[in-house]
Amino acid sequence: MKRVLYYICLTIISALALIGLATVSVFFAMQHDLLNVPGSIIERNAFFGRVPTFVTTNDGTDVPVGEQTNGCKPPLSQTEPCEWNETIYWDVVKGGLEKDADVISRVAKETGVDARMIAATVVPEQTRFFTDNRDVFKRYFEPLKLLGSMSQFSLGVTGIKQETARQIEQNIMSTSSPFYTGAATAALLAYTESEQSDTDAALFARLTNEKDHYYSYLYTAIYLKQISAQWQAAGYDVADRPDILVTLFNLGFSASVPKANPQVAGSKVTTGGQSYSFGYLGTLFFQSDELTALFPKN
Repeated sequence: MKRVLYYICLTIISALALIGLATVSVFFAMQHDLLNVPGSIIERNAFFGRVPTFVTTNDGTDVPVGEQTNGCKPPLSQTEPCEWNETIYWDVVKGGLEKDADVISRVAKETGVDARMIAATVVPEQTRFFTDNRDVFKRYFEPLKLLGSMSQFSLGVTGIKQETARQIEQNIMSTSSPFYTGAATAALLAYTESEQSDTDAALFARLTNEKDHYYSYLYTAIYLKQISAQWQAAGYDVADRPDILVTLFNLGFSASVPKANPQVAGSKVTTGGQSYSFGYLGTLFFQSDELTALFPKN
């Protein structure tokens, strides 16, 4: 009996040691970019640019960005809160949207979804990445997703899960789905003959293309269109309601229940020393005067 317990303990200890070794190895490999994979958090957000490492305070002192600052742009206080669009993080997100303005506008024309609404989904997603330590931690261990299902990991610049993208594709094919938007939408996501042999790989490639974010925005726009169709059928026109659409982009199809008095909600995003819900931050951008030359208010 003692021998059996000995071997059981030895097996457990060995397994834990191997897990620890793998974790440490992944950490150091990621530090040296040895395990970069398509769609990883670092890769998909690098397009937007780097957040400054230091900010200069009013007295001329360079202060490291992070726990010591609230991320407000100088000469604003680094201890008092500021608005979301007065932060160094907004400048980075804004730059990425400016670079992708043409492709967002193209998707808007193809789908009939407002370009500003599409952009509004990106603002809280990217802001959360730049300000959330949870995502900074995840980036070191994300290569481990290759050992399991990739469906639970956010992909592309809009952070769509592969599982959600599959739901979007299913909805465009099912005329009985409450999210059905018509045959014209299905044509936009049709796979080529070569892609049909492995649509899982093709979908992953679509969402993780670092040089062309077309499909990231296309799936996002069609998601918003499908939610709008469901609510429209229930008697609620929400096509211009970022408080509903951006919230449900974050929460998922299962949270979409048409009703008269929906509440803006979603994951918490903290920036500039203030906390916003995912949906509310997207709404603030949508209603603001930021980037109106590129994404006009309708």
